[in-house]
Amino acid sequence: ILQKRHMLRQSWTYWYLNDNRAMNWEDRLKKICTFKSVEDFWALYNNIKTPSQLNVTCDYNVFKEGIDPMWEVPENAHGGRWLINIDKGRTNEVMDIIWLEILIAIVGEQFGEDMDQICGLVANVRAKGSKISVWTRDHSNEAANMRIGNIIKQKLVTAPVSDKVNKPIFDVLRYEDHDSCQHKTSSSIKAKLAITAVDMAPSPAPAP
Repeated sequence: ILQKRHMLRQSWTYWYLNDNRAMNWEDRLKKICTFKSVEDFWALYNNIKTPSQLNVTCDYNVFKEGIDPMWEVPENAHGGRWLINIDKGRTNEVMDIIWLEILIAIVGEQFGEDMDQICGLVANVRAKGSKISVWTRDHSNEAANMRIGNIIKQKLVTAPVSDKVNKPIFDVLRYEDHDSCQHKTSSSIKAKLAITAVDMAPSPAPAP
C-alpha cells in the first residue's frame, strides 16, 4: 500500500560544499537533492551527515528551489542573513540542534507571512568556530527581518537539549547585509539588527 506523502508548500534544494580548497568554489558546490514532501525531507536528513560531522571548510546550504546559495544571484543580491556564531568550545550537539530546529521551521513554513522573505539556510563548518545563518531577501525590510529573528530565537530557546548542554544554546543573533560581508575590510561587521538569547534586564531606576 502506498503511503500518502505530505507535500510541502515549497520545494527545497540541499547543497553541499566540499573541503577541496584546490578547486574553484563553484566546482566544490554540489546539489545533493531537491525534496518536495515531509517524507522526502526526513529520508534525506536521516541518511546524510549532520553539520558537525562534516570536515572543516565544508558547508551545507538548503535553499528554495531555483535560488542558488550565492550572494550575487538576484534573489540574494539585496539580502542579508541572521547569523549565529557557534563557539568552538561548544559540543557538536549544539550545532546540530540549531541546524535542525531552524531547518524544520523553514521547511515547515513556520515564519508565517514572512516566508517569502526567506531564501535559505547555511551551515559553515570552520576550525575557529562554525556558523549557521538564515538568508533573507531584503536587508532593508527591518520589520520582517525582526519578526524572522524573533521566531528563530523562540525556536532555539525552547529547543530540547540534553542535560550536558549549557543553555542558552546561542548568545546573540546578528543581522548583517550581504554587501557588507562581501566588502568587509576587517573581521568584524557592524550588525544592522541584534537579538540576544537572554532578554536584557532593564536598568534600575535612579534613586529619588
